[in-house]
Amino acid sequence: MSNWREYILNEFVPQISKLTIVADPDALLIEEKLAFELKNRGFDLIEFNDPIEFRYIYELKYRAKWDQGEQTDLVVVLRIKDSELETLPYDLLKTGRKLFFNLGELFPNLSYPVIEKLDRSHLDVLFDAQKKYTPDRMGDNATKDFILRHVFGIEANLISNEVELLRELLRLHYRKITMPELLSNRLVQVLRYHGSFHSWPLEEIVPDEKVFFAFLQERWPVFLDRILAETESTEKSLETDFKYPGPEVLPFDHQDIRVYIDNLFVEGKLIPVQRPEISAETPSWIRSGIAESSGEYNDIRTTRLLEIVEKSVPGRESRHSDWLEFAMKWAELGSLVHSGCQAKEWERSQQIGTSLNNTFAEWLSDHYAALIDLPPINPAMLHHVPRMLAREMETKSNTKVALIVVDGLSLEQWIAIRQILHEQDHGLVMQESATFAWIPTLTSVSRQAIFAGKIPFFYPSSINTTNNENNLWRQFWESKGLSKLDIGYKRGMGDGNVVNVLDDTLNPGKTRAIGLVVDKVDKIMHGMQLGAAGMHNQIKQWCQEGFLSSLIGYLLDQDYQVWLTSDHGNIECRGKGKPSEGVIAETRGERVRIYPTPELRALVAKSFNFAREWEPIGLPSGYFPLVAGGNDAFIREGDGIVGHGGISIEEVIVPLVKFERKAC
Repeated sequence: MSNWREYILNEFVPQISKLTIVADPDALLIEEKLAFELKNRGFDLIEFNDPIEFRYIYELKYRAKWDQGEQTDLVVVLRIKDSELETLPYDLLKTGRKLFFNLGELFPNLSYPVIEKLDRSHLDVLFDAQKKYTPDRMGDNATKDFILRHVFGIEANLISNEVELLRELLRLHYRKITMPELLSNRLVQVLRYHGSFHSWPLEEIVPDEKVFFAFLQERWPVFLDRILAETESTEKSLETDFKYPGPEVLPFDHQDIRVYIDNLFVEGKLIPVQRPEISAETPSWIRSGIAESSGEYNDIRTTRLLEIVEKSVPGRESRHSDWLEFAMKWAELGSLVHSGCQAKEWERSQQIGTSLNNTFAEWLSDHYAALIDLPPINPAMLHHVPRMLAREMETKSNTKVALIVVDGLSLEQWIAIRQILHEQDHGLVMQESATFAWIPTLTSVSRQAIFAGKIPFFYPSSINTTNNENNLWRQFWESKGLSKLDIGYKRGMGDGNVVNVLDDTLNPGKTRAIGLVVDKVDKIMHGMQLGAAGMHNQIKQWCQEGFLSSLIGYLLDQDYQVWLTSDHGNIECRGKGKPSEGVIAETRGERVRIYPTPELRALVAKSFNFAREWEPIGLPSGYFPLVAGGNDAFIREGDGIVGHGGISIEEVIVPLVKFERKAC
């Protein structure tokens, strides 16, 4: 076999059986590329999680077709061992053929408890290494070392000095390469065994990207002060009041390290510090970490970010994680551009945006469906978020969770307010990530998915309203074993005294899961007349008033695990004409129109070549979106708005942030 997927795909030949039941304890079938290939072969995948939900979609979409004599290629996936398949309903067992796949069959000589923790995106490299080196039967530690060496490119035994250690950690964390806890623990164990890094906080900086960059941030001013001391030929006392132990001065100037430094500052992973005494002739990689009082620094940073994003736009074959990582860079650039930049840079960013959104739209049409059933450990989509929170509760007793949904907050607008939140609360630690919103990117579709923890297919009666969110949120948590008194929900927030606002919703001693909607950003957007730049300014002004910071701080003080996300982003658009269709469209938005049949949608689409007929993935019956592409809108020709509903990267990829307090 050329790759591990062939082992599975060989069993899936179209039109052999209308129903295939698969025991898949290791979630192999929902791996992105495999799910994509199965979809291309005409197979529909459904996970059997909730029996009632499964029965609803099974009877409605498939049994009805079989009764009419139609053929399907339906695959029902269960996260169980093959011996447990017999617990399924009799009608399924009688109708379908049965298959079983697991990691042990793919990697027979490696330790199963180790490889099952590995992200499925790493299986390709591991499979190739297994073929090339044909290892004998391995135990846990040998398997860990084999994976570290051949999957992550780390030969732990050969890391003998601080340059080599820094280089490996920079490579991992800059590229957002995450490894399972048991592998990071093994790496730390080997490094500790050599004894070269006894003062380093390895247990913190090896597994945690945020802590590693904080470790670097503490030592950057010391490095600059050393440069000043050498320039002035005088002794200078260096500030060494560090939170994280380790060497006071790091070799930032080593050629293997400095290649990362300017990118880290340009992309916002490190924050420049004030050192006006340093000469203007200092190398550019050092100057990237020195804060400038004028706008010159932002211009330089904008130019560098433009270069970075142009080289790193993902392609149609990329994984969703590649797009999420890129979206963070794109958001950093967007935040800079909308804070003021030269006309030339603005024009260049618009050109890049047009091209990348065309690529993104094509990628979505190919891969979006494969995201729906990915495991919620690192939520790929918004409906995974409450499932991830529920897992946190299951693994850590007495955990309380608070989910803040800032309606309409784009990723680049999050970047714009992130620094304000830090200035208002210096003890705040933010673990930033991103996730995919539901398409169409409408509040009634995507925000409900957050609070329901389900795909929109399961709430057809409320698809055009948000009035059922409270009930959906409560139903989700009651299904996880919480009582009605354990659950809280409130919307319409954004101003006022936080304690008073939450008085009728939050019982700190009792409420274990609270969902909160802050709708101030959405209100700003729908009243915006000054474009994206004006919206950035108003959102910053609102954030400076302190409500969001107070809300986060209050929840942390009440011992909640606090998360923030958004139901959709937004994009500045220009009108390309408004359809004259009477009552044909059931929803008539600026970036999306919804039709009851594909025929009616196609009729309107003929006159609007900038629009795409979006396949109704995960949406209720009779719900067919026509979405605007690029930065076009269904409004009067030439008019401008800031809107949402479409499939641009600015609308679809939204922030997902966890807040914590710095340990004293």
